[in-house]
Amino acid sequence: MQGRKDYTEKHITYFQLSSRVPKHNFYHRLKETLDLTFIYEATKQLYGHTGNPSIDPVVFFKFMLIGCLENITSDRKLVEHCSMRMDLLYFLGYNIDELLPWHSTLSRTRQLYPEALFEAVFDKVFSLCVAHNMVAGRRVAIDSAPVKANASMERLLEKQPDLPGPRLVQAAADQNQVVDTIPPPSKRHAGSIITASDHQLKQLKKHQQNLKNAPPTSGASHEKAQLLSNKTHYSPTDPDARISVKPGKARKLNYHCSLAVDTAEGVISHVQADFADGRDSQCLPDITLKLRQRLAANELRLEEILADTGYSNGSNYALLEGWNITGWISVFGHYKPQIEGFSYDSEGDYFTCSAGKRLPFKNFVTYAETSLLKIYRADYQACQQCPLKSTCVPKSQYRQIIRTAYDPFYRRALERQQSRRGKRMKKLRQRTVEPVLGSLVEYNGLRKINVRGKAGAHKVMLMAAIAFNLKKYMKFTTKSTLGQAIALKVECSLSSQDTCLGFGVLFLS
Repeated sequence: MQGRKDYTEKHITYFQLSSRVPKHNFYHRLKETLDLTFIYEATKQLYGHTGNPSIDPVVFFKFMLIGCLENITSDRKLVEHCSMRMDLLYFLGYNIDELLPWHSTLSRTRQLYPEALFEAVFDKVFSLCVAHNMVAGRRVAIDSAPVKANASMERLLEKQPDLPGPRLVQAAADQNQVVDTIPPPSKRHAGSIITASDHQLKQLKKHQQNLKNAPPTSGASHEKAQLLSNKTHYSPTDPDARISVKPGKARKLNYHCSLAVDTAEGVISHVQADFADGRDSQCLPDITLKLRQRLAANELRLEEILADTGYSNGSNYALLEGWNITGWISVFGHYKPQIEGFSYDSEGDYFTCSAGKRLPFKNFVTYAETSLLKIYRADYQACQQCPLKSTCVPKSQYRQIIRTAYDPFYRRALERQQSRRGKRMKKLRQRTVEPVLGSLVEYNGLRKINVRGKAGAHKVMLMAAIAFNLKKYMKFTTKSTLGQAIALKVECSLSSQDTCLGFGVLFLS
């Protein structure tokens, strides 16, 4: 006969979560492995001695870990999800009939705790991986990716010039209405003031005019989106968010996630949040410095850095060589080690043209938004009397060559890149750091920053990296080989009359 179960809700008289959650469950094992009791002492100074008790600091960080492990970015959904899972309740230390904290408590606590506390938790987990022989430390791969900010492109406002006194409204209906004077700098956010120089604004205006005159293409955004720039617009919702774009994708307000991954077992060694309008090469010195400090604290030494062309910079090459670090960083395609028709003498520091005229070094010069450059210039009389002047410099009085001051560092980097080992390092970087970035975005809650501000974005990225390292730590098993040595008696003939008895060793694994 057909059965039918009748459900009648009743009060539970005896129930233990520990007996209901299997010991092989991930969160059961994580609860026994991860010790976060040091957080109590680290957060003691953030609370007073009176008032209602706050959320347990360890419980808060466990909530943040669950959010990244379960790929949940909303605090409201996170609390609701934990209330329906017995293993999560056991990991948090809550009974099945005990109420969980409000979602707003998690948000306020995240804002209360400083970035240094999140970094301390990251260092704790990283030290566990080091003690488990998962980190070699000598070689890391670095890469970055944009992460969408919690702000909309549709609500951007135009920055105002930092000028005293009243200003006029630009609306057509209120041309004669005077607005209040601009508030003092202490009452304004830095993102609402134009900080770009005049020549940068002129270049931007020229670029936007070219966009207006260009013929429309299929799939192009509307005219307003084409004229937005970080130099002239900001987000009032999240002033730290910046406009950035990837080839083939729409422009968005993003943060910049920089990541360093150890090549031994793919453990994240460093992660940080940066402004999305900066170049990768600008972040490398800060990443390397903090990475060296973390590795030194764990008695490890950084020897090699693997990165793509975005980190190519003469000052970066010089910095890494000064720190005795080999940089396997691809040189950008515009760099040319040789100038056609000219030979270079490194000892005398001069160029020689095809006519045999020398172009010695004259002076250093720095142009706007460029690095330090070296000027090589031929003598005026030598160029005027040269028979090749009409084809070499028809409109100038002398020939001049401009090279970067870091040219020797570029040459050495290019030699490393073109070597056989350099090609292997490129493949190693691609299979090490790029899958980690994809995992953080797709499975560890880093598809979008659900908080506001660069500090909040840094905390979210740190928690995503902690969750990733913990998953690796829980799955990692030490690889060992069982070896045996057997002594074999060997008889060899030295001659027809003498014999020799020796012993050989055979290794079995």
